[in-house]
Formats: sequence, structure tokens, C-alpha cells
Amino acid sequence: MPTPVSTAELVSFGLYLTLLAAIAFAAWRHTRTLDDYTLGGRRLGPTVAALSAGASDMSGWLLLGVPGAVLIGGLSESWIVIGLVIGAYCNWTLVAPRLRTMSGGARTLPQLFAQRFPRRARTIGLISTALVLLFFGVYTAAGFVAGAKLFSASFGLSYDHALLLGAAIIMSYTALGGFLAVSWTDVLQASLMMAALGCVPALALTQIEWIPLGEHASLTQGVSAIGIVSLLAWGLGYFGQPHILARFMALDPSASVQRARFTGIAWMIASCLGAIAVGLVGFMYASQSSAPADAEVIFIHLTRAVLSPWVAGFVLAAILAAVMSTIDSQLLVASTALTEDVVRRVVPSASDVQLMRVGRVAVLLVAASGIWIAANPERGVLELVSRAWAGLGATFGPAILATLYLRSTTSTAVVAGMTVGGAMVVIWPYGSGPLFEFYELLPAFVASLAVIVFVSRLSGSEPSAVEAFDRLSLPRPRSDSSRSG
Repeated sequence: MPTPVSTAELVSFGLYLTLLAAIAFAAWRHTRTLDDYTLGGRRLGPTVAALSAGASDMSGWLLLGVPGAVLIGGLSESWIVIGLVIGAYCNWTLVAPRLRTMSGGARTLPQLFAQRFPRRARTIGLISTALVLLFFGVYTAAGFVAGAKLFSASFGLSYDHALLLGAAIIMSYTALGGFLAVSWTDVLQASLMMAALGCVPALALTQIEWIPLGEHASLTQGVSAIGIVSLLAWGLGYFGQPHILARFMALDPSASVQRARFTGIAWMIASCLGAIAVGLVGFMYASQSSAPADAEVIFIHLTRAVLSPWVAGFVLAAILAAVMSTIDSQLLVASTALTEDVVRRVVPSASDVQLMRVGRVAVLLVAASGIWIAANPERGVLELVSRAWAGLGATFGPAILATLYLRSTTSTAVVAGMTVGGAMVVIWPYGSGPLFEFYELLPAFVASLAVIVFVSRLSGSEPSAVEAFDRLSLPRPRSDSSRSG
């Protein structure tokens, strides 16, 4: 049974939600155009962009999924952190500078592909929009599951009621303030997440008996070569995550990508090490008291066991922040794709004000699909994240790299590559044999990239795509516009 919620925890939670509401209102006041709503007017500074990208990436799976995985699987699960850090660094180095320059007037990845490949702009736009909505439906479900587990374990609510409560909070401020609300709240959420992951395991060690972890085979057990490669392969997913790539597109033209990269990677390393520490300390706590039936809520149990109610309330708010920081970004990106790449095509005469209203309604529609998937309480956060991460990474990662770097890429090749990548992610887990033990992202990513290169050579030059590449590759003039952060 969950511990009864205290007045102090409720007050702390209330203060956090009030602060979120204030930020959302301020963002709403600054949101006047469709470009403001979808990309913050492309005026994010390096600090805001870096922390927003990190918070939207490291969601509830960091505070719930990773500690739970370490609690069950031991330190071998840490390989995933190494892969993610390498992948994030490569993403900031290879993709961020070019994507900021070449995105031009594009607000979404489907629009970027349409600009680069005007010959099949409609086909690429519709296919990529459909894939965004498909995999983001699964991804938002992972966040809703994490939020439901938080409210259920903390406040004793039923899973269904906890699911609806968390979804209502997230949908409200995302629909109200758009990209600026999401980005500004991400800065607060990233700070809370890092503070919680650093403080909780350190304080917990002062209140529980230290156990030599090396004596426990379950924590130090080895992992196979396939397991290591699979965990490291998570890093490939960064190249195709639309909610992270949107931060690159929103960077102010005069912002320093190098400074953003340093800030983002430093925050990521500190937060990931904290999540591993929570799992290890949680193991010691669980061995000395009653362990939770669900390993993914060990952080919540540890927090409420060793911290005062006032501090625990803010830490629980940090877990909610982790959940929110990804779902809000995904809802916004998915609703923008639906609005820009579907509604605008069907109703080309629609004004920006009308499209903003449609975008707010689209947030609710996309969230509804995530809630439907998350309705099963047996679904694990990390399991859902792994499926969606692989789907987006294999579908869009190779296509983005080819779009930004390979001048000879054709529209036919991009369509073929996205289709092959998405299909392999869905089919691969059903295979049998040693080969199919690899995380589906790796074979799907490699296959998608190989198809793009092969089909581009086979189909020959596409003049309009080559001309678009040369035009989009031209550096844009530096802007003197004001920056956020």
C-alpha cells in the first residue's frame, strides 16, 4: 500500500504546478505567430536549447526506467548511458549546425524533407507525418504510464485516475503556451531532475546501512557482446528524434552550438550517473526493507522513505517534471506535424491564427491516442520507450543524415529508407535466433541507411533535389534578434 500523502507533499506539488502555470501564461503572452507557437520564433539561446533538448530526451525513463533496470539487471545496464552520451554528442556535432542552417522556413521534419525533395514533396510529407504520429503515439504512452505510476504510488490513486490526472496537467500547459512554454518549463524541469538525482542517493546513503555491492552477483553480472552492442546502439536513435531535432531548428542563428553542446552533454552525464546511483542505492534499500512490486517506482519509494515530506514533495515534482518534459515536446511536435503537413494541405487558405487553434486541438487528439495505449498498467516505461525510440531513430535518423550530407540523395531513396527502417523496427522483435537478439534499432538503422545510399545510386540524379541541397546549404546571415536564454 502507498504511504498516505502528507500536507507538506501536497503543498510542494501545488507550488510546482503553480510555477508551471505562471511560465505557461508568460509563454502564451509571447506567442503571437504560428512560428512562435511551433518553434519559439527560432530565438532560443544555447542554454535554453541545450537543457530543453536534454529534458525532452531524458524523460520519466531516466528517473523510473533506468533505476528500475539497474535494480533488476545490475551495473550492466549502464552501457546504455555510454551509448546515449556518445549519440547525443554526435547529434550536437553532426546534425545541429547543419539542421539549423538548412531548415530555412521549415517548422517540421516533413517540411524539411519537402524542401529538400520538391519533386515528391507531398508523398514524403504524408509518409513522414504518418510515421511521426505512429511512433509518437507509443512514445507519449510511455510518458503517461510513468506519470500514472508516479501519482498512483505517491498519492494512492487508482491507475486510471492517475493516468487521466497526469495527462490533463500536461495537455493544459502544452496547448496554452506552445513551444516557448515547453522550452521554458524544460529548463526548470531539467534543473529539478538533476538536483533530485544527485541529492536523493547521497542523502539516502546517510540513512541506510551500506552494503558492499561487489558481493552481490546480481549487480555485477556480466553481459553478452550482443547485449553490450544493443545497449550502445541506443545512441543511434538521437539522429531521428523530432522532439530533440526541433531544438536545433529553433536555435537563434547567432547562438553558439558549441556552448549548447557542452551544456547539454554535461547535464546529461550528471543526470545519468545520478540515475545509476539511485538504482544502486535502491538495491541496498530494497534488501533491507520491503521492495516495491514494480521496480520502476523504486525512486519514489526511496524518496519518501529517506526525505522529509517537504523535500520529498519537490523530488516527486521533479519526477513529474521528467515525465512532462518529454510528453509536452512530443505532443507539440506531433500536433505541429498534423497541423502543418495535413490541415494546411487540406485547407490552404487557413490563417496562422486558425492553424494555432487547430494545433491546440491536435494536442488533445495526439494525447488521446497515447492515453489509449497507456491504459494497460502492465506496460513498462522502458519497454515502450525502447520501441518508440527505435522507430523514430531508424525511420528518420538515416533520412536526416542523408538529407543534410549526401548531395546525391533522391526522394525515392528517402521514401524507401524510411519505409524499410520503420518496417524493420516493427517486424524484428518477432524473429528468432541469435541475430534477432540485437536491439531492433541497430539493424533497422543500418538497413535504412544502406537502402538510401543504394537507391540513390540506382535511381540516378534528381536535379531538383540537388539544386535544393545547394540552396539550403548556403549559410544564413547572422541575426541580431534577441535570444531566450
